Amino acid sequence: MTAAARRTAVVTGASSGIGAATARKLAEAGHHVVLTARRKERIEALAAELTEAGHSAAAHPLDVTDRAAVDAFASTLDRVDVLVNNAGGALGADPVATGDPDEWRRMYEVNVIGVLHVTQALLPALVDSGDGTVVVLSSTAGHATYEGGAGYVAAKNGARVLAETLRLELVGKPVRVIEIAPGMVKTEEFATTRFGGDQEKAAKVYEGVAEPLTAEDVADTVTWTVTRPSHVNIDLLVVRPRAQASNTKVHREL
Repeated sequence: MTAAARRTAVVTGASSGIGAATARKLAEAGHHVVLTARRKERIEALAAELTEAGHSAAAHPLDVTDRAAVDAFASTLDRVDVLVNNAGGALGADPVATGDPDEWRRMYEVNVIGVLHVTQALLPALVDSGDGTVVVLSSTAGHATYEGGAGYVAAKNGARVLAETLRLELVGKPVRVIEIAPGMVKTEEFATTRFGGDQEKAAKVYEGVAEPLTAEDVADTVTWTVTRPSHVNIDLLVVRPRAQASNTKVHREL
């Protein structure tokens, strides 16, 4: 495929977990993948890995909460066909009564405002592509509450509503808006980050669950939605492991 014909996919939060796995899957599907994340060394290593495997990839360090940096990044791109808003995360699991406002603010900044920054900056290019796709990685947390999760639930609700509203506002334009809402996904960093590096607390999230989702499972789902025919919009896809019936009902073999 020539460089001119190759579709360009921007993936935020591509330094690990779902973001890195999605970048790999989209590259394998023939996209030129632009990897963004704050950790420069990680995305550069992934871009090198993909290039050595015969794929097309580039790395661009980026903090999605920095609007000036996002705008500067957007100005470097010749074309954008796919945007995967993956950057996000959870902090803490305290009840509302004792939740840390700074953690809530940080979650809202990255999960909602970060999505807004990147989507706004790249939307003109996505429209100009004539066949654009915006993917928002939300969470089942954005669809149902659970104790100790109010801050994250609120942030992911924001991401969900952003996607729903954007879809309404873009109807008639050549851009699809897809929301992927994963349930329990076991990655190397999500739970550890949430609990401030406490490995014991992080392990308890998955304790007794035989097969939680993997980053590759979610990446496969994202890639499937992106590669549907242009007239097919997967508005919302909720993906959970078989052991999880809801945010609060999980089968554990203890």
